[in-house]
This record gives sequence, structure tokens and C-alpha cells, in this order.
Amino acid sequence: MFLTQGLARAATINPNVPATINRERRRSWAECAERVARLAGGLVARGIQPGDRVAILALNSDRYLEALFAVPMLGAIIVPLNTRLAPAEIGYILADSGTRMLLLDDAFLHIPAQADMAAVTDLLYLGDGATPAGMTAWEDVLGAPYTTDTPAGGDDVAGIFYTGGTTGKSKGVMLTHDNLVSNAAMMGPACGYRSDSVYIHAAPMFHLADLASIFAITMVGGTHVFISRFDPADLLSEIARTKVTNVLLVPTMVNAVANYPEIGKYDISSLRVIPYGASPMPDAVLKKAAEVMPHVRFLHVYGMTEASPLATAMDLHIEPVGKRLQSCGRPAMLVDVRIADAEDNEVPRGTVGEVQLRGPNVMKGYWNMPEATATALRGGWYHSGDGGMMDEDGYVYIVDRMKDMIISGGENIYSAEVESAISTLAGVAEVAVIGIPDERWGETVHAVVVPRAGAVVTPEQVIAHSRTLIAGFKCPRSVEIRNTPLPLSGAGKVLKTDLRAPFWAGRDKKVS
Repeated sequence: MFLTQGLARAATINPNVPATINRERRRSWAECAERVARLAGGLVARGIQPGDRVAILALNSDRYLEALFAVPMLGAIIVPLNTRLAPAEIGYILADSGTRMLLLDDAFLHIPAQADMAAVTDLLYLGDGATPAGMTAWEDVLGAPYTTDTPAGGDDVAGIFYTGGTTGKSKGVMLTHDNLVSNAAMMGPACGYRSDSVYIHAAPMFHLADLASIFAITMVGGTHVFISRFDPADLLSEIARTKVTNVLLVPTMVNAVANYPEIGKYDISSLRVIPYGASPMPDAVLKKAAEVMPHVRFLHVYGMTEASPLATAMDLHIEPVGKRLQSCGRPAMLVDVRIADAEDNEVPRGTVGEVQLRGPNVMKGYWNMPEATATALRGGWYHSGDGGMMDEDGYVYIVDRMKDMIISGGENIYSAEVESAISTLAGVAEVAVIGIPDERWGETVHAVVVPRAGAVVTPEQVIAHSRTLIAGFKCPRSVEIRNTPLPLSGAGKVLKTDLRAPFWAGRDKKVS
């Protein structure tokens, strides 16, 4: 399998149907397929070869979609960058991946002056304005169409997708053509994608929660609509204007839309399905969303970057009441899911253990991290680090995270990375970072800091210092200063369960 199979199919079955709608710019599938081939040809002419890494740092657009197909078409590897990262974090990823070419739009033209660009030799401009000095305009890159009788595909790496690192550094997840095509084939039936679907990219396209829909919607020959970034009014306006049928949102976005005071002004009757994922949905938010959008089917999907990302899905219109509202559904097609103990033995139904999965969508491994790859994929199963259980009918429930990961507003935040940043503040002796419940964001980052003897450390200092080293969304929203040591286990590890306990008391789940 290879990624451009879906593109070729769309151009064959729906050549004159709109492929992309980027504000007033529309292109058919026939036009889109030609542009992708010409972009791939232009990249080859600029020296990009199979295996080279091409990173993209941009807001949502039709050109982002073109890059996601053109780079793997020629056998190179796309590296989508989180737009919320700090320059130092971006520089680390560019260096770690050995990125040769960086694609930028207007929102990120400042990055080359602030990040480590030692490995980058070429800059392409995705914007519509005057081309900045030292960069090449997008339209000027399009050259002779790239064609080959032996397209890249199968087990070739198509993209490297960086996640937060549990050791303080991001890990690059290598996803192959087979991984992404398999996931796209599963997304169609799981998320209600059809040939007449009009999907709007409201979540950021660097995030696999949205990016996976690019390949799935393309595979069925639907239409892509773009807004540069999420805004409730902009989203509702575009749904009404372009007759959107599908949109994937994280729960914080659903909350913002459902509680938007002027939602009644917009005709969103075309909207059919909203898959949501990346973090659990508070019951009150789901109830409100169902009230203001009674014609919409809500689907709960669960997954992770390492699974391209789909693992389970559930249609809440099929299971609308009872305990199963807390479930993230049953395994998607082609995915095996099991709950296992510390020795990787499957546990009885109803017993909590680690969520493990296998299937053609599971990653090839972590970029330049063979030991981490071997650990994560031992025994042929991906070890998610999520704690969960499965009932007798195969419904999966996520009850806790076995890694110290916090999900805030759909973004994964690893406590070790935040702790590493805070620990460099003068006067800090000990620090532990946990997630605490928040009605809006699901969870927020909370730091517990023990100052050194005689030192004075304030919450304001901790937060300000963090912002100089890591992205704002990773920084603590609240800080507790303690004058006593952190609780430790017999093995000398911080007992984060003890730190979390007061905040999560009285809740059925230890995740929001």
C-alpha cells in the first residue's frame, strides 16, 4: 500500500468534485492530484531524495494537505511540527530528525531566527504574501509531475510524528505507508466518512487526531475544508457556508462550540457526525452538545500517535445511556486490543491493566531509539501505558494512565518534561508534576515544589521560568510550595498517587 493510492482513487472517481476549499480558493480532485505530483517533482528538482526528512510548521491550509501527499510520494519523510512548541523544542526536533527542508507559513516566519536550523538547507514559503528573503514561494516549487513505476510504500516510513517525551525529550514516532493507509481504511466506517462527506479541518493538522482524516477523507473522495485555527464563530460560519458534514474535535472544542452564545445564528443542519477524542468528554459537555446539535451523531474515538492513531471507537447514538457513556468503544477494524498485567498476560474482563494493541496501523518504531522501540513493541504488542479495562462485550474503559502523562485540552503533556524544566530554577530542591481535574480543559498541570533550605521560591517564579524553556500549554497553571519532602515509595520513587489523591477524591476515574 502507498499513501497516494487514495489520492489517485479520488481523482478517478470524483475528478470534478471539490477536493479542497480554503476560503475562496477551490480545487477539484483532478487539480489536486496534478498539483501534488508537480510539487513532488519540484521537491526532487531541489534535491530532496527518498528518505530525506521534510518538516512543516504551519497553520491549517490546502497547501499543508498537498505537502502531506507530495513528500511521501517521492519516498521522503514528512515531519509535521506542533505549532505550539517553543523555538528550542522545534530546534531539537529539526536536529533530531535531520530535517533538510522546512516548510513555513506567515505565522512562523520568526522561527528560523530563533531555533537551531543547523541541519536545514532549504526553506519553502506556504503563504500568499510577498516571499520572504531566503525562501522560495510555494507556487514556484511546482515543477514537472513526479512519476515512477515503483512508488514508495509498504514498510517505508512516510512520516515522523513527535510526541512529548517521558524522559524530557520528544520521541519521533515512525509511521509507514501501510500504517497510515490501514488507519485511513478503518477511519471511514468508524467516523462515518463517505464519498459525499465535506470535512472541515478545525483541529490542528499536525495532530494525528485530525491529520488521519486527511488520508481517510481523500480515500473516499470527499471534500476538505480548512480554517487556519480553531475559533467557534469561524467554524460555525464555514460549516454554514460550505455545508460541512463532518468535523473531528477535541472535547474542549466541543465545549466551546456547544456553549457559543450565538450558535443559533448559523445554519449547521448539514452537519452529520462529530467524532471526538484526544481526551475524555465531561458528561455535562456531551449533554449540552446533544441539546444544541440534536441532529448530530457523536462518536468517541480513542487512540495514540503510535497507532496512527485509531484504536477504538463508539457511536453514542447506538449506546446513548448508562455506564457505556464512559467507554471509548470497541476495537476498530483490524486492531486487536487486550488488557494485560505487568507480565503481559491478558487479565480477565472487568479487571484493570495496561491497554495493549496490535495491528497494521501500529508504528514501525521510534526514530533513532531502538531500545525504546523494543520496549514499547515487546511481544508483538504496543504497550500504551494507559490503564484500562474491557467488559464482557468488548467495550474498553480508560481508568488511569500508567505513564505520568497529562491530557489538557487534547494535548499530551509529560510530567517528566515539565519537571525537568522546573528543576533548573535556582532554589528548587524537589519537584513533582501531576494532572488535576479541570472542567474546561479536562486536566491542568499542577506542580508541587520543595525549595532548597534557605531559598525562597514562589509560584509566579516557577511558572515564569517554565515559560522560558517549554511551550506555554505545558507550563503549570498552579503551583504548591511545600516545606516538607515529597512522599516516596520504598524504591525511592515519588508517590504521585498520594499527591493526586486529594484532587481526584470522589471521582470514579482518575482521569477527567
